[in-house]
Formats: sequence, C-alpha cells, structure tokens
Amino acid sequence: MSKTKHKILIADDEKDILEMLQYNFEKEGFKVVTAMDGQQALDVAEKENPDLIILDIMMPHYDGVEVCERLRELPQFRDTLIIFLTARNEDFTQIACYEIGGDDFIIKPVKPRVLLSRIKALFRRKEKSTRKEVGEIIAIEDLKIDQEKFLVYRKEDKINLAKKEFELLLLLVSKPGKLFTRDEIFSKVWGADQIIGDRTIDVHIRKLREKIGDHYIKTVKGMGYKIELT
Repeated sequence: MSKTKHKILIADDEKDILEMLQYNFEKEGFKVVTAMDGQQALDVAEKENPDLIILDIMMPHYDGVEVCERLRELPQFRDTLIIFLTARNEDFTQIACYEIGGDDFIIKPVKPRVLLSRIKALFRRKEKSTRKEVGEIIAIEDLKIDQEKFLVYRKEDKINLAKKEFELLLLLVSKPGKLFTRDEIFSKVWGADQIIGDRTIDVHIRKLREKIGDHYIKTVKGMGYKIELT
C-alpha cells in the first residue's frame, strides 16, 4: 500500500485531537486536511475529495452522523472510507453509525497507533475489493445486484441499502447455499480487527429482510446465515 497517495480528512472540534492525529498521520506519509465542525467537514470533503474521512460524532453545526449521511448521498463519496470517533460505547450508537454508511468505529480516548492500524487495514480491504470485475451484475431469483453502481433491484423496484447492508448482501450472494458463520461475516464485512456489538449482524440481517424480502436469507441457529434458493 502506497501511503503517500492517501489523503485523510479529520473532523473534530477538539484542537488537541486534531493536532495529535495530524502529526502522527503525516509522520506515516499520509496527506492530512482538517475541519473543526460538521459544516466545515462537508466543505473540506467536497473541495479535497479525501480517500478516508474521520468524523467525531459530537460536533457543532452538523454532528458526525449527519455529515456521513450527507456525504453518502453524493456519488463521489459512495465508496469513501469513513471512520467515527466517539466517547460513547453503546451498541445502538455503533449500529447507527454502521447503518448510515460508516466503515469503522473508534472509542475515545484515541490511541494513534491503534487508529493507524485500523486505517491501514481498511485501505488494504478496499484495495482487495477493487479486484472484482467492474460492472458485474449478480442475479439471484428476482434480485439483481449491480456492484458497480451499488444498487439492488427486486424485479423492477430499486431497493435502497445502507453501505454495510449492501456489503453483507453481496457476501451472502457470492456463494448461494453456503453457510457464513458469524465470525466470517464479522471478518469480511466489518474486518476482524474491528470491535462491534453482538447485535450488529442481527440488526443488519433484519433490515435486509425487511427490504429485500424474508425468504432469501436463512438463519442457521447458533451458527450463521446463508442465501436460501427456492
């Protein structure tokens, strides 16, 4: 991975955190831009088009969740890596962050080496994912999944999925009939080095079923999930 090619936006209203992270990231060869509130984060993101964005959840003007939602609505930020920083460690906070398109979730106080390790892991995973054939469309019964456009259709109806919901569905349909254990799902969708709440997978599966239909995804109790073909 060529670190000098990656640009990181850090948005946090605590100046000490901004300066600490900027110093450590630049020392590792990353280019860094910063913002101190949600509106500034949106403005800098659109101007600089960073490869990765770090958002503090509690910021003035727009909080980190609102910034992420607004960015994900813009085509140029559909695949941009987004990490949340927060002092809160509740399951529902983590789930909310992943549901609106976050890629990782870091609890404060921030340890720069840990955060750098997570960032490098995210870039490695993203680089591997680019090896997939561009424009490939996967069809499962009446579902069509367009990997290039990040879209899912059931018959002619477009289904709007959050980023992690899409990645979870893509994993399951990659091998219809295969049982994916919870550990496999954690590793391949969220990354083995991430720490997420026990209910995160279950919530995403439930939301997927609500959107695409109940019968596609089968639960194997105590083990995991698979795509069930009729």
